Amino acid sequence: MSGISLRDLEAFALVAERRSFRAAARELGLSPSALSYIVSMLEANTGVQLLHRTTRNVSPTEAGEQFLARVRPALGAISDAMRFTQDHRDVPAGRIRLNASEGAAERILPDLLTFMDRYPDIAVDLVTYDRLIDIAAEGFDAGIRLQEAVPQDMVALPLWRRAALILVASPSYLERNGTPTKPADLSGHACVRSNYAANRPLEWEFVKDGRPQRAKLSSRLLVGNVALARLAALGGAGIAYVSDWSVHGDLEDGRLVQVLADWTPDFEGNCLYYPRHRQQSVAFRTLIHFLRNHLSLKSPIELSEQS
Repeated sequence: MSGISLRDLEAFALVAERRSFRAAARELGLSPSALSYIVSMLEANTGVQLLHRTTRNVSPTEAGEQFLARVRPALGAISDAMRFTQDHRDVPAGRIRLNASEGAAERILPDLLTFMDRYPDIAVDLVTYDRLIDIAAEGFDAGIRLQEAVPQDMVALPLWRRAALILVASPSYLERNGTPTKPADLSGHACVRSNYAANRPLEWEFVKDGRPQRAKLSSRLLVGNVALARLAALGGAGIAYVSDWSVHGDLEDGRLVQVLADWTPDFEGNCLYYPRHRQQSVAFRTLIHFLRNHLSLKSPIELSEQS
């Protein structure tokens, strides 16, 4: 038992909670084989099998469940103690874990680099998932998503007040195929679709004078994310539905042209959100303070069922 370290216990707890060596290894910055060895050595030291392993999944044994129930509060207490010591440092320090969509991550990254330059003792993990996740269960301090996608009972800090998803195409594509003037025209065009959460194609939404309208889309190309849709549009593959921010430079330089502008109004943009009742580390509180001043933001808002 003397050979067991805090890192061994943290590794086991994360594998048991994620039910995946691969997912846990990614969060810990280890290879799955290295993490499997750590857990195997923990089992050898305790003399008890803690995990059931199959080719498809991992799950705690009955002994593993009981062990985890006792280890988790202890790990939480140690984490709180470490956070307490960090809170009493003269210089903010610690690690912040953020989860974001790819587009939001690209947009926030320059601000995070400025933040890290100002606070060299703070480290940041910026992890991108297309799918929505439970940030608390997955071990993140905060998420960055469109406000409409933020779960209830979160505190949200709006980062960019307005945003838009717009239709763009290359000049060469429009010269060959003409320019649509209404959503119904899209049925005769090559539409570059992109996946969203849970591998569902992103819906193209059209609104004019407050009235939503649907359109039948003709698509030969489906790509994994909006960034690839932009590249396909630049290559003349068709009309793509992308964030206005991601193609700002392309529009200014004439590489892409916006179409159906009257049908794609702006909406509430991305916000940084975090659990309302969780105690925040000094590093995370420093980030909130920095973003509010750096981006000239208003106070965070609490989202509820009535909001």
